[in-house]
Amino acid sequence: MFNSNTPNAEDLRIHQIIDANLDRAREGLRVLEDWARFGLGKEKVVERIKNFRQILGKNHLEVYKQSRNHIEDKCKGLTHQEQINRKTSEQIISSNSARVQEALRVIEEFSRIHNNKLSKIASEIRYEIYSIEIDLLSLNNSKKSEEILKENNLYVITDQKDNLLEVIEEILIAGVRIIQLRFKTGTDKDHLQEAIQIKNLCKRYNSLFIVNDRVDIALASKADGVHLGQDDLDLKTARKLLGYSKIIGISANNEIDISNALKEGCDYIGIGPVFETTTKKGKKPIGIEKIKKLTKDLSIPWFAIGGIKSNNISYLKRNGFKKIALVSQLMNSEDPKEDAIMILKELSNEN
Repeated sequence: MFNSNTPNAEDLRIHQIIDANLDRAREGLRVLEDWARFGLGKEKVVERIKNFRQILGKNHLEVYKQSRNHIEDKCKGLTHQEQINRKTSEQIISSNSARVQEALRVIEEFSRIHNNKLSKIASEIRYEIYSIEIDLLSLNNSKKSEEILKENNLYVITDQKDNLLEVIEEILIAGVRIIQLRFKTGTDKDHLQEAIQIKNLCKRYNSLFIVNDRVDIALASKADGVHLGQDDLDLKTARKLLGYSKIIGISANNEIDISNALKEGCDYIGIGPVFETTTKKGKKPIGIEKIKKLTKDLSIPWFAIGGIKSNNISYLKRNGFKKIALVSQLMNSEDPKEDAIMILKELSNEN
């Protein structure tokens, strides 16, 4: 209950502190709310943040506002270099989350004596902001991954090579933005070390790093996602382990597998093999016409895979295939950077 006795000089100073920090908290919440609304399009998160802002507004009592000019704020307008350095959405999310948390902590402390209700409200919202920050950062990461999948037409899958890191960096320099690490021989320790190195490379070039099959290594290496075959861990379980900020791709070559992948919320599909391939020995090509039927109503990104070379990309494009996945064409190239540049150019050209 708020103590309505005539405030003395100290009370006025406290009211002024509460007033200033209620303004700060609500301003910070509005920044987070607008990013959730316009940047991410997440209605439930918007509603959650808006509710906190409205609660604080309702408890921004007139007595606090009236104390606003009790003492001149000689520090008004002070800035810090870090404010100028905020250049990414992640930095804006984190800095404004911290601003709200700090302001609410001040409110919690200074309102405890005169307005215990507000003190409790500030404490409860402050703890909620910690989880909101994590949610916003996760959703932000997911949004960026979705945009890379949508905007890029070349998906490169690795093969085992002694100079794999050099080859990957060459194709990243060329402009490739999606890399999948596929394991063959070696220990889990070796696989994890390699995954971490490739993840760091992909991060440097603002590219997606996907791990084939191994959800555990994807988690441990902080990969952007995992690609699963029909005989691998099921998508629902993988989603529980990875969360919704990670990309999950599925291999499929029939209507049932595609339908199940869509229902379970996969982010993209790899469809093939298109042609005969040594990578998947024993798998019969499903062919151009069948893939066209399977994909005619797909609303998520899909990549044609299997036996694709630079000499058949134009044929695929003429048949409406926009996105492809490559393995041996670039992994075995004498000049992976130049080959990647040429393939990217061909994929970007309109027929």
